[in-house]
Amino acid sequence: MTDILYGTRASLFTGKARAYLDWKGIDYREIPPDAKIREEVILPAVGRMVIPVMQLSDGTILQDTSVIIDHYEAAIDGPSVYPSTPRQKFAAMLLETYGDEWLVIPAMHYRWNYNEGWIYGEFGKSFLPDASAEQQEAAGRMVGERFKGFVPMLGINDASIPAIEASYEALLTDLNSHFERHDFLLGSRPSIGDYGLIGPMYAHLYRDPESGKVMKRLAPRVADWVERMVEPTAKQSGEFLGDDEIPDTLVPVLQRMMQEQIPNLLETAQLMTEWGKSSGERELPRAVGQAGYWVEGHASARFASTFSLWMLQRATDYLATLQGEDRAACEALLREAGGETLLDFPMPFRLEFKDHRLWRA
Repeated sequence: MTDILYGTRASLFTGKARAYLDWKGIDYREIPPDAKIREEVILPAVGRMVIPVMQLSDGTILQDTSVIIDHYEAAIDGPSVYPSTPRQKFAAMLLETYGDEWLVIPAMHYRWNYNEGWIYGEFGKSFLPDASAEQQEAAGRMVGERFKGFVPMLGINDASIPAIEASYEALLTDLNSHFERHDFLLGSRPSIGDYGLIGPMYAHLYRDPESGKVMKRLAPRVADWVERMVEPTAKQSGEFLGDDEIPDTLVPVLQRMMQEQIPNLLETAQLMTEWGKSSGERELPRAVGQAGYWVEGHASARFASTFSLWMLQRATDYLATLQGEDRAACEALLREAGGETLLDFPMPFRLEFKDHRLWRA
């Protein structure tokens, strides 16, 4: 039995999983989750409707792209998307967190403020492929309006939109300069950081037509990278740069992460500390209130994502394993990027992702 990826082309995280599976050379089928699959496979196994979901040949269900990738990294021999050297591995894990958990802000903004009518049709085609255009649009609107409801929760509003667009366009400029010199973030092989970025960069910001025009106009080398990621020409190919090199062109991207995302995660950690004091629950809620963030000088707030802290914990756990010169090299990288907060990030308690849910360990 072949492994099955339940997902859609319009799904941000399905795009991340698919790009990895294709590069890794995994034998799988992708199936859009219709009502039958949702009721008989995803909801019984996961407890909520979410994609992507991976069903292994033995029936095991994997949910969350980092879990899916880590499963195949352990199960399949060959080159890894995790660099073996300390600075590159740490940087790649940070950039996975940045792509997964922060670039959802511009991704959702551009989708729902520039591509709304188009995306309803795309959702409908995925869930009702044989229906009429009118039926697809109606079904897509029912699905899509749920996602549209997340937009204000991410701090996307009339006041913040100019800053969000300015930040995204500056990121495109930095990445364009980087991809003029390198095929991927850390050389000629995609890293876990590339897969963090590809979810929002492909499914929303490249594939949605209006935002795709923005990317291709402002950052054609970024569009080229997207195409390399989603259509790998050779499985398990390429090498990371030698001598644990972090290209100078990548430092501005890390600096942007430290300036925008890390203060938000610091406030989220403080809110989670207060939640922990008042709640005896082990399972964490999706959010613990609203945490502020600052983009291009503009103050806003978004839901304080507990899952974002688990993603960050993956990177800081790796940092904690390092000693001596390896630790010093990563500390120097953080100082160069303005990320000194991560040297002793105040995580309120350990987090564990188990049984498709986030728990207080």
